[in-house]
Amino acid sequence: MSPSADPARRTEPSDAPGPSRRRLLRAATGAGLALGAGLPGLAEAADLPLLGTYDVVVTGSGAAGMTAALTAAKQGLSCVVVEKATTFGGSAARSGAGIWIPNNPVILAAGVPDTPAKAATYLAAVVGPDVPADRQQAFLGHGPAMISFVMAASPLRFRWMEGYSDYYPELPGGLPNGRSIEPDQLDGNILGAELAHLNPSYMTVPSGMVVFSADYKWLTLSAVSAKGASVATECLARGTKAALLGQKPLTMGQSLAAGLRAGLLAAQVPVWLNTPLTDLYVESGAVTGAVVTRNGTPGLVRARRGVIVGSGGFEHNAAMRAQYQRQPIGTAWTVGAKENTGDGIRAGERAGAALDLMDDAWWGPAIPLPEQPYFCLAERTLPGGLLVNAAGARFVDEAAPYSDVVHTMYERNAAAPDIPAWLIVDQNYRNRYLFKDVAPTFTFPDTWYTSGAAYKAWTLDALAAGIGVPAAALRTTVSRFNSLARSGKDADFHRGDSAYDHYYTDPAILPNSCLAPLWLAPYYAFKIVPGDLGTKGGMRTDARARVLRPDGSVIPGLYAAGNASAAVMGHSYAGAGSTIGPAMTFGYIAALDIAAATA
Repeated sequence: MSPSADPARRTEPSDAPGPSRRRLLRAATGAGLALGAGLPGLAEAADLPLLGTYDVVVTGSGAAGMTAALTAAKQGLSCVVVEKATTFGGSAARSGAGIWIPNNPVILAAGVPDTPAKAATYLAAVVGPDVPADRQQAFLGHGPAMISFVMAASPLRFRWMEGYSDYYPELPGGLPNGRSIEPDQLDGNILGAELAHLNPSYMTVPSGMVVFSADYKWLTLSAVSAKGASVATECLARGTKAALLGQKPLTMGQSLAAGLRAGLLAAQVPVWLNTPLTDLYVESGAVTGAVVTRNGTPGLVRARRGVIVGSGGFEHNAAMRAQYQRQPIGTAWTVGAKENTGDGIRAGERAGAALDLMDDAWWGPAIPLPEQPYFCLAERTLPGGLLVNAAGARFVDEAAPYSDVVHTMYERNAAAPDIPAWLIVDQNYRNRYLFKDVAPTFTFPDTWYTSGAAYKAWTLDALAAGIGVPAAALRTTVSRFNSLARSGKDADFHRGDSAYDHYYTDPAILPNSCLAPLWLAPYYAFKIVPGDLGTKGGMRTDARARVLRPDGSVIPGLYAAGNASAAVMGHSYAGAGSTIGPAMTFGYIAALDIAAATA
């Protein structure tokens, strides 16, 4: 049955002067809208106030939502952004803010040999048949213009992340030197008092330093690499200069979110914080507004032209994760913004939206530290470490793209338990490399050990006993790994065969910068679980970011971008920033489509 044919979803004419009792009761009693979400009792539902009327209502103030709102405003449309959190920026503000956009003006100016044909060939090879070709082309075709627009409409500038390879550079069209960009340094003073409302970063930058995402690979090596020491000095010099100038330097996700917010301030687009979406407002089968809770009071925000849902994924919704995703799963291993509980996805589903990719996420191996999960990038790739499963055996190329590692963990888990897995390193590794924010040779916090996230032992047999794997198997695995490392060729899992594998490695290690033997006690083991940057399933959209019903028809007035929509990357991950790049691009596309329809 279509939504318009469902008696429970019939609506009054769109020119009705205000919300009727029937529509507001439906909003209050729809699946997932409990009184605990801030809605009034049924007797009061008819009195919901009209909070405002705009051409466009955007839900969510992450990269997708703020790009959409900025685009709408610059197209001459009135717009409001409603944000569930008490801060703006969402998961984007917490991130390293890599942005994967082929053929963007930043990389072309840097001399990157990209072309539309290369990009299309590569994306098609990565994504496969999971995503329609017209959606892929919409992303590739509009992405460069989106970057140019954002630079023109905000203080944001970008830097090429030179050397950060596409994740599958050996595929046709792949670039070993990478296509990803990241925000340049921004002075937070441009936001004035609004800076206090910026969602904090997932990881704190060392005090007195200004660090870009591209710096982290070298900071990890600062104790053993002249280039690493030089980059650390440069980061400190940037911080010193900013302090002398009285600046509040922002980089990575902090810069991205602050720059987009500054653009919205200049365009006079209001951003209502602490204003969660509770449902979409539907009239005659079209979405014409949003039911929200503002200042603790439910109300309606009308949209003359359309609603763009950019409210993020459902990574912090335990029930949704249990419903759609493989076990073991939960909400404790994600680093996505805590407010991402699938509100926009559920509202879209109630409005008739089809959902896709709900089983998937932007996965990555994570260490479940007691304060918060740690998304493990360099640590599992650096030479002198290996991953083992419950049987004490290797099962994957540890340096593979992080999403692939977790996909492998889930695919193998039923037959050969890989969840949790264990990252095994030795003291030689610890003497050389930064681990999370713990400097080489420094001891790890006691809480890492007492929580079971880390173990330390003077022999491999004792380490095996601590983590519950067969001692003989672990000894055999490490011995085999050591022989492969000395030869420089991983005949078992091909670690180091891809250019991508060498990004977070130590170029001083030969013959393979990915591989070094473990030989110096004590030994360490770190619990590895399937973490994520957020979920990647959501509403099905077309090449114009319009939300679709299961039969392929368009839900009038409803658009989605970012993790509230099913990812254009399908079940894969093209390169660093494959989350944020498409999120911003489809937010941009959605606003342009609304503007074109009203021209």
